[in-house]
Amino acid sequence: MRYKALAVDLDGTTLVGEDLPPANKLALRRAADAGYEIIIATARWIQMAHRVADEVGIDSLAIACSGAQVHDRKLGRDIFDHRLPTDFVEELYTLCNAKRCIATVTVSNQVWIKMDGDPDPDLLGEEMTAVRQLEADANDLPRIAAIQGTAICEEIKAQLKPRFADRVNIFDSIGPTGRLVITITAKAASKGAALQAACDHLSLQPHEVVAFGDAENDLAMFAIAGASVAMGQAEPEVKAVADYISTANFEDGVANAIEHLLTHGDVK
Repeated sequence: MRYKALAVDLDGTTLVGEDLPPANKLALRRAADAGYEIIIATARWIQMAHRVADEVGIDSLAIACSGAQVHDRKLGRDIFDHRLPTDFVEELYTLCNAKRCIATVTVSNQVWIKMDGDPDPDLLGEEMTAVRQLEADANDLPRIAAIQGTAICEEIKAQLKPRFADRVNIFDSIGPTGRLVITITAKAASKGAALQAACDHLSLQPHEVVAFGDAENDLAMFAIAGASVAMGQAEPEVKAVADYISTANFEDGVANAIEHLLTHGDVK
């Protein structure tokens, strides 16, 4: 078998909104049964990755927080963990606290959500905590921050991105609602670096992996994988470098690409 693992993004790729379509669930299960290692590679937090893995019925490594964390669930520990720098976090929190925005910040075992008004508690996972203000803790810095809001995103890009470009990644991505979100991680954190760490841990080579994605933060994963699959609605720069362009995520793009892979043994 030319490929031994699939690294699948969640939002905009495997999921439609918050839901795992039945066809994608079945296809991932079929791929696992055929011997492929399934690595979830999400911009969201590890608990979300675990819930999707449980729904599919798999128990393998997960890349979370847009590549800031790689977690081995069987061992119960991280094998890769990078946090945002303290001085950047202090400035980011000051902006978020002063502006209208939805800020989702993932620290060690919690996800803080700061927004105007009170979020619907039924929409919060047990790991999520609503806060009125974000407070920096040098002993528990964020792995990732996801910020939504046109004005504040422009301000972060204008004020913080040029000054911290050597230490911080700031990417555009599409959230589960379909709106633009900027995702922020430490420079050492990327889905590419995390995929390399996952491969090393699993005694795989990156060229034995097929990566699935739709957004800018998936490009680092595409760059080292043996093959890459973009969803039909993916950003143009993602589709431009993909080996295979599937249907859109809301048209079972993951399932269709996996079916092609299982039938033909390749997606090139």
